[in-house]
Amino acid sequence: MAELVQESDAGLTAPDRTAERRRWWLLGLVIGAGILNLVDRQVIAVLKPLIEVDLHWTDADYGRLASLFQFSAALAFLGTGWIVDRLGVKWATPAGVAAWSLAAMAHGWAMTMGQFSAARVALGASESMGTPSFVKTLGSVFSPRTRSLAFGFSNGASSIGAIVAPLILPLLAVSVGWRGSFVVVGALGFVWVAAWLAITRGVTFARPAPAAARRGALAGLKTLLADRGTWGIAGAKVMSDQVWWLLLFWAPDFFHRVFGIPVGKLGPPLAVAYLGSAVGSLGAGWAASRLLARGYSLNRVRKGVMLVGALMVTPVPLALYTHNLWVAAGLLAVTLAGHQAFSVSIFSIIADITPRERVGSVTAFAALCGNLAGMGIVFLAGQILTAGLGYAPLLVIASVSYLLGLAWLHLLAPRLQAVAEPQRDAV
Repeated sequence: MAELVQESDAGLTAPDRTAERRRWWLLGLVIGAGILNLVDRQVIAVLKPLIEVDLHWTDADYGRLASLFQFSAALAFLGTGWIVDRLGVKWATPAGVAAWSLAAMAHGWAMTMGQFSAARVALGASESMGTPSFVKTLGSVFSPRTRSLAFGFSNGASSIGAIVAPLILPLLAVSVGWRGSFVVVGALGFVWVAAWLAITRGVTFARPAPAAARRGALAGLKTLLADRGTWGIAGAKVMSDQVWWLLLFWAPDFFHRVFGIPVGKLGPPLAVAYLGSAVGSLGAGWAASRLLARGYSLNRVRKGVMLVGALMVTPVPLALYTHNLWVAAGLLAVTLAGHQAFSVSIFSIIADITPRERVGSVTAFAALCGNLAGMGIVFLAGQILTAGLGYAPLLVIASVSYLLGLAWLHLLAPRLQAVAEPQRDAV
């Protein structure tokens, strides 16, 4: 008899421990997909010195490729959330992983700048399936009490992947070359798809309600944009994601410019910063789950964790005024820990307050807004640094962004209330 996993009630209804085990297997697979998503996009950055020699790139060429990737991802968010909601939990993530794995492998056969650009656009667009499908999956199979912990594990593991990938990819390139590295990393995605299909075999995920399934993308967009909660979440993502993208693109330059660290020695301070990201993600997920289990309200817990995360970011401008590299790295680690506490809460809130049939769409819309804000701050950073103003204005912006994001969310959603759901199995 097939097990039933209800998207509508977000619970596994098998009467034995198999249901609980499957929840954690699905979490492990989502974590694995997140790491693959991260590694696939990092290959080009880590192996850039090898690729640019072979293909005769200039820095401007690389910059255009980076812009194409981010723009295609942002644009694709307009549709991928709707696709995720239509495909449902069982098929959305494997479809996304298969698509971006093919796009990653295509880089290995690209011979011209045009072909490489097409591969980057395809990778960016297909990887935008990741965030909405991950949020929908974890929000569907974990209860409000435990989903923060699930999101914490998911975000934390991705942060660890950001540390490990730059260490592994160069060794892989030595063995199989940069082209082979793209192919090998992409092929791992199909191993993941096989594992997902094996784990979900015999599990039936309920489809969205017939009315929701018949509703077109345009009608769904109107419903989504009419919801104040959607705009509250999107604003919080704008204010927090801009800091994430700022540090992702400019932290290496910060250490190099402010402390004179050569490129070959940037790994350790960056590893410290991203370790903070992992700790913050896991800590926030654990704390929120404990507080909810003790009976504190959803509104109080989610916004309380966000407030702590926002306050952790406020000291970041001090990184400019310390003369110790490791103190500065520690301040960035605390900043990234605060970011992840904020981020885990946002993803949990989406799953908490959004009807199941719209979780993917709301996530994608929020991610679109966050990506556009990231593009803006990265561009602004270049202008500010070119003007000789240094990092001080950027870090001041970062220090208040999360408090402003929380204030915006509270203004539009003053009381967070979970959508009505039938009883779930204990996890």
